[in-house]
Amino acid sequence: MVRNRNTESLHQVLQGPSPNIYPTGSTQQASPAKARLSLISRHLEKPGLALNTPFSREKASLIGLASIPAGPTFSKADMMSIQVNHPTLLIPGPVEFDDEVLQSMAHYRWVNQFSESRQYTDAHQRHQIESHVGPSFVSAFGEALSMLRKLFITSDPTSQPFVVSGSGTLGWDFVASNLVERGDDVLVLHSGYFGDSFADCFQIYGINTTQLKAPIGSRPQLPEIEQALKEKNYAAITITHVDTSTGVLSDVKAVSELVHRVSPDTLVIVDGVCSVGSEEIRFDEWKLDVVLTASQKAIGVPAGLCILMVSGRAIDRFNGRKTLPSSYFASFKNWLPIMKNYEAKKPSYFATPSPQLIRALHTSLSQILSVPLEERFTIHKLTSQKVKRAITDLGLKQLAERPENQANSMTAIYLPEDVKAPELLPNLFKRGIVFAGGLHKQIATKYIRFGHMGVSVTDPSRNDIDKAIEALKDSLADIGYQQKQ
Repeated sequence: MVRNRNTESLHQVLQGPSPNIYPTGSTQQASPAKARLSLISRHLEKPGLALNTPFSREKASLIGLASIPAGPTFSKADMMSIQVNHPTLLIPGPVEFDDEVLQSMAHYRWVNQFSESRQYTDAHQRHQIESHVGPSFVSAFGEALSMLRKLFITSDPTSQPFVVSGSGTLGWDFVASNLVERGDDVLVLHSGYFGDSFADCFQIYGINTTQLKAPIGSRPQLPEIEQALKEKNYAAITITHVDTSTGVLSDVKAVSELVHRVSPDTLVIVDGVCSVGSEEIRFDEWKLDVVLTASQKAIGVPAGLCILMVSGRAIDRFNGRKTLPSSYFASFKNWLPIMKNYEAKKPSYFATPSPQLIRALHTSLSQILSVPLEERFTIHKLTSQKVKRAITDLGLKQLAERPENQANSMTAIYLPEDVKAPELLPNLFKRGIVFAGGLHKQIATKYIRFGHMGVSVTDPSRNDIDKAIEALKDSLADIGYQQKQ
């Protein structure tokens, strides 16, 4: 549970000091910032149980949800964060966010050209929105792109990071519209819901897909992948590193080694939306061609940024296309020069980025890279093992039963036969914890998902994971669950 250290500090961050923010001599009056803040935060003070994802499968798993209890209350002594009081969000993304990351989204910069013609108060200077082509923002964006190289562990100058406004799903469109062409064949390794979705995306672009499916809780095995690669010339293979619907972890390194041995012209595409920042990824060493992800999971930035790392080989494939890219917004032709310019700290424009989210990304990446990545991978692995031991001790089972198939960023937990998600999730909420319902269409009502990544794992002072485990034990007991002996 996040507790507010100083309620007034949130107001200070958002509204600054009290003087009139309009130019000297203006007839306008300062708008009531506190009233606006109240309107913004009113629904957060007594939150209901969110469905956690927009997908209908999860919505279906929560049909029949009981009345939602009011959120917990807090004393002033409990307040320790600038954030609005809220239950701890432990779903597979979005995740909890660090205070500094959120504060960096309120970063504003004085626009110099206005200062020559008008006189403004200090308060107005502090609240002037930052330009997306101003030198300070361009420098921050360039540094963020360079830090992404370190996060993905690539030093190859021919590779290129991309950060574009959109969800992680936009990464699929980047791949489908730039790196394969209509009529090409793509092999999709299926370990859950998102294999189906990636395949659907390819089909929209006229690309032929072959899905290699595994039973729920498992992943395609190397011998069957090798057999499939020998049967057809695939332009690309896609791997969902962690499927958010099942909590299944794929062995990206082993699959890439296999592809480069058996079908070396096939591009290796990794959907890392639920893995980047929590699972080990070595872009150069594993010879990957694309890793796509999103901001709101282990990277720890509010939703709204699609992030990709693209290899020089993949860019060469794009440059050798026989046809134009089949998307305008997601075209490398439009974005590649923009990303190169920003990384070189040169202002550039194709479509407007989000200065606030880029500032947050810069802050989060700075935090992530302040410690060795090996330590970050290790703490996520140890935390995952702790969660999974607790699940086993409660007599519960995971969708991914085999340890090698289990993600370090989340755990998908089968519900006992006599326990339903619409009973359990409100009980967890009452204790200040939010888990996600099921998403896989075949078993959506039979399981829940526990996300353990990002600041909830790396900041030991938060104690989020221990509280969640205790809340799960108590909630199960409350609704009558008795562990079988």
